[in-house]
This record gives sequence, C-alpha cells and structure tokens, in this order.
Amino acid sequence: MNIDGLAAIVTGGASGLGAATAERLAARGAKVTIFDLNADLGETKAREIGGRFASVDVTDEGSVEAAILAAEAAHGKARILVNCAGIGPAAKVVGRDGKAAPLGGFAKAISINLIGTFNVLSQFAARIHDAETIGGEERGVVINTASAAAFEGQIGQAAYAASKGGVVSMTLPIAREFARYGIRVVAIAPGLFWTPMMASFPQEVQDALGNQVPFPNRLGKPDEFATMVESIVINPMLNGETIRLDGAIRMAPK
Repeated sequence: MNIDGLAAIVTGGASGLGAATAERLAARGAKVTIFDLNADLGETKAREIGGRFASVDVTDEGSVEAAILAAEAAHGKARILVNCAGIGPAAKVVGRDGKAAPLGGFAKAISINLIGTFNVLSQFAARIHDAETIGGEERGVVINTASAAAFEGQIGQAAYAASKGGVVSMTLPIAREFARYGIRVVAIAPGLFWTPMMASFPQEVQDALGNQVPFPNRLGKPDEFATMVESIVINPMLNGETIRLDGAIRMAPK
C-alpha cells in the first residue's frame, strides 16, 4: 500500500517505538491518530506530527470503539494499525520471600499486551473488512509488537514472555482468517531497543545491554523499528509472519 493519504492508528504512540512509528507514518503522508493513556505526551506528539490524539484504554472495548469511530470521522477509515501499547513487568514466579508472585501482575501483562492488542485489531478489522480495496487488492494491514522474549524469555519475564508469545501465536491464524478480506497481519519481535524505560537505566547499564547484541553492537533505535513498519505496509507479500528485529541477539537466561 502507498502510505500517502491513508489513515493510520498507532497504539502506545505517545513515546518509544510507537512515537517513532507515528512520526515516520506521518512523514510519509499518513493521517495518524495516536491511542495512548499519557495525554500530555500523546497530545504533544500529535501536534508535532499534525495528527490526532485519543485517550484510550486498549483493554476496554468501549474506549477502543469510541476512539476508532472518532478517528474515522476525522481521517476516514484507518487502513494501517500498529499496536505498540504494552508494559514490561519483571517478577519471579517465586519471590525472595518464598511466596508465589501475586496473580494480578501476570494478569495485567496478559490483559494489556495480548488482550489489548486483540481488542484493537479486531475492532479495526471489523470497520474495514467490507471497505473498498486499495489498488484493487488489499484493504488494510495490522502490525503487532511481539518481542524476542517470546522466544527466549529471561528469568523474571514469565508474564511478559507469555503475553508476547501470545502475540506471535495469533499472527498466523488471524492472517489466515483475514485473507478473505484482504487484510494482512504481521508481528515484529524487537530485541533490545532504546525506549523511555531503557533511558531510565544508568548509561553503563545501557551500554552493557547494547554490547550483548552481535551486530549492530548497540541498542536498536526506535526509528529502525518504524522503518520495519514502513516496509511491511508497502510490501503486500509480508503477511502472517513474525519478523525478528534484534541484531541476531539470543537472550541469555538472565
């Protein structure tokens, strides 16, 4: 698909990988709506790129439905969806006190990272499954954010790895289902990338993490993630696949 002139939605678009994606899509001519809970960052980013911001809880059906309809009223039917909203909690299954980890933390990661992703993509697809095709071939594309942790989750990442593993596992069956509608579904599994959370670590910690990446021997840049998003959108043969974007890293146990 030619990005120029299309409406796009980016969840988690206020910062990090989502913000870089929103910037790149807007630079390519897309009419971007950012879904996020951080209104200050989201509204600022939306102004910077000439897009829209909507305060959205991706786990809430009503919140997502209202935001999609509002975005559609402003920009037309969205044809590009990039799901970047997510959290990365760390907790061992059995803590140092010998007690089991509280179930709430595990459930929250699954709710936001997996169920939230499904909630937005399903409602997005419902709005365009019978829309006019673009160029006589496809109707839209869904790009979800998985993680290298889906394949090599580290100690303390049980919840995060499980949620991202779910994103990977649902990619192919949903792509197969949506094939009849001309809607593609692809996942990106980034490795160690610079994000606002990463920025909170001391520089020596960031450097140590970057040194684990074989090549390039550094942390990934958010715009490199956004570049992959762009490539997926414009290449119609990319479908039903999870693409590792990780500099050949394979995560150690800890």
